[in-house]
Amino acid sequence: MTTDGETTNLFHVTTDGETTSPPSDFEIGVLVGVLVGEGSFGGDGRQPQITLRMHVRHRALFTWLTQVFPGGRLYGPYHHGGRSYYQWMGRGAYLKESLVPLLDEHLTPDVDEYAWERYLTMKDRYGIGQSTGAGEITTQRRGSSPSE
Repeated sequence: MTTDGETTNLFHVTTDGETTSPPSDFEIGVLVGVLVGEGSFGGDGRQPQITLRMHVRHRALFTWLTQVFPGGRLYGPYHHGGRSYYQWMGRGAYLKESLVPLLDEHLTPDVDEYAWERYLTMKDRYGIGQSTGAGEITTQRRGSSPSE
């Protein structure tokens, strides 16, 4: 649930399309932690995206991620330049309707200020809401003065 009482679309979906349950606090924590440590908050110039790229040895994590957060897309494995990796991406409606509310609630400067700033930069660049992750609505960055 978001800070404004709205529910998000983060339900588990089985392969036959049956909805089971929303992710647990633990599952949300794993997602946020992996995105803080390994994720990229950016876009392609036209649309925002959150990307997670990791070595193929993390295949089990990617499989889990696609089961628990089925709105993202998994690509790969890719093999080039001596590297082998998978890439998971959250874009479009899934990003805006599911991942952004979740990150607004759980990704704060107290968790990781650098990741939080990258996340806010993506939101600013692509005009996605203005929630700071702490329940406030603002276009202000930490350390800046309010405009009048």
